[in-house]
Amino acid sequence: MGVITLIELKSLLDAGTPPVLVEVLAPHAYRRGHLPGAINLPILALRRMAEAMLPDKQATIVVYCQNARCGSSVKAVRILNELGYTDVRELHGGKEAWIAAGYPLEGEASPAEQRTP
Repeated sequence: MGVITLIELKSLLDAGTPPVLVEVLAPHAYRRGHLPGAINLPILALRRMAEAMLPDKQATIVVYCQNARCGSSVKAVRILNELGYTDVRELHGGKEAWIAAGYPLEGEASPAEQRTP
């Protein structure tokens, strides 16, 4: 399984070559706060919605969930690979690692609320 670190992801974003970011958490968690530019494909709907939301099977796709203990991103990588996506990676540490590094989120919660994992 492909893994991408925070540093590698941030470098791609800063270089202007962002991957497709996919949060696999439930919609309420996504609305509260997600990585900038990420789309929401909850793990329970991923197989059904992937091809409509992710038409380019050769695109670099980075999936993430809440933290390193959350198994949804690992499952999402497997599902997307089974569906024929060729460059799928899991963000090591998930959303909590992103927040801990001091990177911003987009969403409904205030910045102070978003920083509370």
